[in-house]
Amino acid sequence: MKHLSQLLLFAIGLTVLSGCGSNSERSAGVKAKYRIAVIPKGLTHDFWRSIHAGAESAARERGDTEILWDGPAKEDERSKQQQIVERFTSERVDAIILAPCDRQTLVAPVEGAIKRGIPVVIIDSGLEISEDAAKSEKYLGYVATDNRQGGVRGAERMLELLKDAANFKDSASVKVLMLRYQAGSESTEQREAGFRAKIKTVAHIQLDEAPDEAGATADSAQRVAERLLAGKQDYDGVFAPNESSATGTLQALRVLKLAGKIKMVGFDSSPILLEGLRAGDLHGLVVQDPFDMGYQSVTRALDYVTKKVVPQDKIKHTNLQVVTKENMEQPAIKALFGRDLR
Repeated sequence: MKHLSQLLLFAIGLTVLSGCGSNSERSAGVKAKYRIAVIPKGLTHDFWRSIHAGAESAARERGDTEILWDGPAKEDERSKQQQIVERFTSERVDAIILAPCDRQTLVAPVEGAIKRGIPVVIIDSGLEISEDAAKSEKYLGYVATDNRQGGVRGAERMLELLKDAANFKDSASVKVLMLRYQAGSESTEQREAGFRAKIKTVAHIQLDEAPDEAGATADSAQRVAERLLAGKQDYDGVFAPNESSATGTLQALRVLKLAGKIKMVGFDSSPILLEGLRAGDLHGLVVQDPFDMGYQSVTRALDYVTKKVVPQDKIKHTNLQVVTKENMEQPAIKALFGRDLR
């Protein structure tokens, strides 16, 4: 009996240990053949959770693939993201998918990966890689929203809101504030540029651009927005170019009792932002399709790794929609933010 008990304990121990491997190892019983590293700008926003879900969906669909998901905790930790890229390069993963925190500081580690023969897909935010690297077969292109057009769509929504609110009643300037996210973030810089260009086509709109950056978190964005909006009753609209800056701005408007009075347009979706839209405290969200971004990037990487298919379209733009309180329950719109990510 004593000997039998020892055997049972040994078997239980083996079962517990076998449950500690990766998802791919648990499902297949062996290590996955292909290892794809997916490195987001940060780990805290719902946007990145959606990219992760899309990447995992593509991996499950293709089979025999493990997604290695790792990134900095916050989106301003450039050196941390560099280290993660370099670590995956040294581990000789089969491909790297990267959303760079900065369009310049991530160039060296990405070009290092390409030189070592590791295919790379850039997602979400552009990177200023060299012409030689861009021409390499190992550079599999850029999968992202058309961010400049996203900024234009945000401005179009703002103009619609201001017109509907009768703010064009006379020749006095209509004032709009735009928060800037973070220098070096190519995606948000493009959104800001698109918003700026479209708003400035209307002569009597005064566009103010915040001297302080919103920063990488909702808390930092809220502090900046409160400082800019406190005591300012003359702003007609405010635009924030990403999830964290939009969340912080919404919170600032509520604290200052200005929510609903100042027309707000943000970028990306989250439960907090969608609740603000339903409540009428927020008046438009330019929403991307991060799930498809993750899915398309992994598909692109596996096509190359398994079949040596070099993408002909080095730039792939994913879906983009403006969500309002009026259209947010439409199936085509809701599909962008209402997916079950479990």
